[in-house]
Amino acid sequence: MRAVVQRVSEASVSIDGGIVGSCKAGFLVLLGVGQGDTEAEVERLWGKIFKLRIFPDGEKHTGASLSDVEGEVLVVSQFTLYADCRKGNRPSFSGAGDPSESERLYELFVERARRDVRHVACGEFGADMQVALVNDGPFTICLDTDDLKKPRNR
Repeated sequence: MRAVVQRVSEASVSIDGGIVGSCKAGFLVLLGVGQGDTEAEVERLWGKIFKLRIFPDGEKHTGASLSDVEGEVLVVSQFTLYADCRKGNRPSFSGAGDPSESERLYELFVERARRDVRHVACGEFGADMQVALVNDGPFTICLDTDDLKKPRNR
């Protein structure tokens, strides 16, 4: 499972010109589900995102988490995070998960986030969406659950 997490002052997602989800200060999470991902990846990824300390802590350091700032979350599905551009000029998306299983895990991720955050909005899985955001910082982090399993070398 992969996520691009952007610290935002606001974000929204629209379908056919109408806003279907939005958030104020917090995170925009672009979420991709890969082949073989399970509920364990949902827990691992959300656990990492929720605890990320990337908000100012009063001293202009990044010491505060989403819960510390009572931040909001907007989750948007994005299978293109699994684009493989190693061969040719047209990306392959063969690493993306099966659509029905990916949708189930995407919905589970949103439900899991709602347990911890008072306001969680989302886009519509598989829809053609337009995302608008004000990236705060800018601060953007890419996460992959495959990398979160590996111990860090010191």
